[in-house]
Amino acid sequence: MKFYVNKNEQWTGEHEVHRADCAWLPNAANRIYLGEFYTSQAAVQEARKYYNCVDGCEHCCPESHTR
Repeated sequence: MKFYVNKNEQWTGEHEVHRADCAWLPNAANRIYLGEFYTSQAAVQEARKYYNCVDGCEHCCPESHTR
């Protein structure tokens, strides 16, 4: 599965990781392509190379959503 991280932080301070098929995927100008991963946890780890505070989307990556 392809994953992206939102360039814009949420009101809670984190940048959300989304699957490519997520209904809440930000538009192309507001996201960074992370690559293809088997798990959202691996995508979250990759997103931490860009941002310190990262979380999985509660809708498409609930297993990585912590806030």
